[in-house]
Amino acid sequence: MNTDPIEFLRGALEIPSISGQERAVAQYLVEGMKRLGYARAWVDEADNARGQIGSGPIQVALLGHIDTVPGLVPVRLEGDRLFGRGSVDAKGPFVTFVLAAASLAPEVLQKLTLHVVGATEEEVPSSKGARYVVDKLKPDFVVIGEPSGWQGITLGYKGRLLVRVRREKDNFHSAHHEPNAAEELISYFVSIKAWAEAMNQGQGSFHQVQYNLRDFRVEHPDNRQFAEMKFDLRLPPRLPVEEAIRHLTAYAPPILDLDFSGREVPYVGPKDTPLTRAFRLGIRQAGGQPVFKYKTGTSDMNVVAPHWPVPMVAYGPGDSTLDHTPNEHLEIPEFLRAIEALRHALTHLAKQAIAPRQG
Repeated sequence: MNTDPIEFLRGALEIPSISGQERAVAQYLVEGMKRLGYARAWVDEADNARGQIGSGPIQVALLGHIDTVPGLVPVRLEGDRLFGRGSVDAKGPFVTFVLAAASLAPEVLQKLTLHVVGATEEEVPSSKGARYVVDKLKPDFVVIGEPSGWQGITLGYKGRLLVRVRREKDNFHSAHHEPNAAEELISYFVSIKAWAEAMNQGQGSFHQVQYNLRDFRVEHPDNRQFAEMKFDLRLPPRLPVEEAIRHLTAYAPPILDLDFSGREVPYVGPKDTPLTRAFRLGIRQAGGQPVFKYKTGTSDMNVVAPHWPVPMVAYGPGDSTLDHTPNEHLEIPEFLRAIEALRHALTHLAKQAIAPRQG
């Protein structure tokens, strides 16, 4: 295996790893960590790619994800652009973690213990990999591997709620003045759109409620009619999940059957922590101008934040507008600069030398 940064990442991109099928790429990444000198590297029971390096008292979790959404993006290098599914979301950020941790000076590794986790099933509601490690690690600081751009430091993500709505009723002649099952679901979705748009008045994008109709189907089994739709909401910090459920339930006629899943709480971290200070210094040292970001999607940050009440940011190279697209690619100069910036950031974090123990 070649551990040249570009070839190492390219090898990871060439191994398909749709959610639930990550074991092969996890094994590849673990072999890379072993070659890079990690003290431990293994594939755990959740098929996470795990590595540990350093022996210091400050515990740092570098948690990215190695699964991708479906959709073939042929792996190729065109000039300074490396194309491939997962190059941005989020094998690129995770390989950045692996390489930056391996490049730290011995004196830094005497102060830090780095727990590198390439998590599985982040792209689906299960978040299997992140949930597996939340009770196995006790980090003092957490970095989530997501594309922020190499000069970006992500402080927060919206929450999420998945909603499934069903309606079943007897068939009737279309001449009757009665809404059918599909029309009843449509009326409900229109009311939810109106509620969300009223909530969004005067709010910036991070503070708006986003809605997305994901699926709609109609069936007519045995003199019955059946309709089902699925939609999701992205929730701002001002709207807790349980409050959103109360609104959705209040707008639903009793004849509709509602089911809620994929509940992820919004998270927003503070701007001034030892971790954010270290990242600002690291990005500047690599020649950049740090900028804080807030994302309208969700990530494993939402999953682990309730369990790990410690300073946390998300970081990684890549343009997040390319996530899930047929044009997904990573700029090689940005990838290399992100490795450098993260190495500097972790070095600055080690200089603080005092671990803020959890209560």
